[in-house]
Amino acid sequence: MERDNLRLNVSLLRRKVPNLTSAAKAVGLRPATVSNLCTGKISVGKSEVRTLVALADLAECSLDELIIRGEKIEMIETKIKALDLFAPLAKGGTVGLVARKQMGQLVVMSELFYRLKSEGYTTFLLMPEGNYPELEDILENVDVTTKTIDETYERMAALGLEKEIAFAADKSHVVAGGIYELQERLQQIGMEAVTTFLLDLTGEAVDEELPYGPLETLWQFDADLAARHRYPAVNPIASTSSVLEGSHMDQNHFFIQQRAQKLLRRYRELRSLVAVGGEEKLPASEAQTYKRGERLESYLTQPFYVAEEFTGQKGKSVSLQDTLKDVQAILDGAFDSQDVESLSFIGKL
Repeated sequence: MERDNLRLNVSLLRRKVPNLTSAAKAVGLRPATVSNLCTGKISVGKSEVRTLVALADLAECSLDELIIRGEKIEMIETKIKALDLFAPLAKGGTVGLVARKQMGQLVVMSELFYRLKSEGYTTFLLMPEGNYPELEDILENVDVTTKTIDETYERMAALGLEKEIAFAADKSHVVAGGIYELQERLQQIGMEAVTTFLLDLTGEAVDEELPYGPLETLWQFDADLAARHRYPAVNPIASTSSVLEGSHMDQNHFFIQQRAQKLLRRYRELRSLVAVGGEEKLPASEAQTYKRGERLESYLTQPFYVAEEFTGQKGKSVSLQDTLKDVQAILDGAFDSQDVESLSFIGKL
């Protein structure tokens, strides 16, 4: 069996070890390592055996139950460039949004609901306790709002097993254990087509190592991108997804994603140098890297349908194949002479 054809059974881990952060620390595991294993940033084949054995012990299961072989993870193509390229949405999985306030996570959530509804999904929002007027922006793209886990389960179950559902809930329901309970009950009746989005309306998740427990996809929002109005402000380096595991991923996507991350990582380092000494102080090779990173970052911005009345820009959808083609062209230097701003908030090139 090929070692890169292995992945963690994240849903089993989620059900069996709801307080994974404290449990992992108690047995000497770093929560960040566990998170990276769950999202595929660290492949199972390259992880330490003792780590896998410790996780199996925590979940009270065998290694054969914890490690799944050869099962393909299906991607939901959102047609949002930054998400599809760097941290694709796993169908039927759980995605955590990690952001401080004012970073645009609710706009991203509203946009995703808008797009998924147009693809035939039924959208659910489990309301948090307390007063969050900012949720008003999401509600116009929500089909069903619920107040309790029991009500959510009943409304979902009534739709039937084949209905595809996009479900959002606040971190408070994770902490209370309700989300795991709901996922287990849905699994017991064979309801697999529920894709779960976890938000943190307090902004505190940013300071936690594993705020939601095991996830298939993690979208880490970036303060610098948000401050410079580069939306969606999703960090292309820190955001991860199990869809990116080698055996499940289109190799062209993997190759371009890795090149783009490498460029943006270096570009971020060079930005601080340019801020001090100016672009003219960079050596020629670094100047080229800076120029391409600047253009790639601009290209990854995107107008959203739900924001049209505020921005005056029409929403844009870009297929994954178009995104890959465009990003490769930028990486190869085809747009080195193009004005940076002409690449901002557009669709495909």
